[in-house]
Amino acid sequence: MGVKDLKDVQNEPDHRNIDLTRVGIKDIKYPMNVLDRANKTQSTVATVNMYVHLPHWFKGTHMSRFVEVLNDYCADLNLKTFFQMLDRIKKNLDAPAANLEIRFPYFVKKTAPVSGVPSLMEYTCKYIGEINGEERRLHIGVKVPVCTLCPCSKEISAKGAHNQRGMVSVTLLFKEFFWIEEIIEIVEGSASSDVYALLKREDEKFITEQAFSRPMFVEDIVREVTDKLRKDPRFVCFSVEAESFESIHNHSAYAYTEMDTRTPNHDIAD
Repeated sequence: MGVKDLKDVQNEPDHRNIDLTRVGIKDIKYPMNVLDRANKTQSTVATVNMYVHLPHWFKGTHMSRFVEVLNDYCADLNLKTFFQMLDRIKKNLDAPAANLEIRFPYFVKKTAPVSGVPSLMEYTCKYIGEINGEERRLHIGVKVPVCTLCPCSKEISAKGAHNQRGMVSVTLLFKEFFWIEEIIEIVEGSASSDVYALLKREDEKFITEQAFSRPMFVEDIVREVTDKLRKDPRFVCFSVEAESFESIHNHSAYAYTEMDTRTPNHDIAD
């Protein structure tokens, strides 16, 4: 029996008259290269979701075609080729709309503030894009670990104040190129202190004292990051989220906002 004789059930019609918004493959891990400000490119491992809109008259889609497209682009996947990949998905699967979500660890070399010892710091990044007819959207997201020190605790305590790690997530819709490192620097500069992979005792002393001199609520961090982003004309709209993993409470502290710089007075979105 030849290939032409094999029955293709996916191409058979479906009579239930129900469109499916997203059909595809999810959580496939694949090596990829991304742009790196210091080293031009960086090799990483991405977790990829790929979907298309399935019209009601199709029974199924061709799952293998997603992997074929991914395989063609993984060696050169960046902001310039992202929509090329989405176009290929949409075309190869004969779909009216296509979605692509890519999450990956991104590493930045950081030197400790006093000792100068180097280490690699991990950040989680994401590309989330969609093509639907003539509409094209691409959001870039970055998760940045930080340290927060409670202003209230510092104010009421005679000796010290509670501090802890937190996570700040920024998602951006943009109109001009930017480096992931730029967003990381904005976030870290808005927290009580940075987080490092490797520190010596003199570094720990410096960071502890730095955090004590820069107390921040999660509300403060979100507002600081938002204020810096809204002044940058490259960013059309964005969201900022901060979660502090409280060290003396049985809960996390949390703050979130969205902003669209295209609206009058930069109104906060509902």
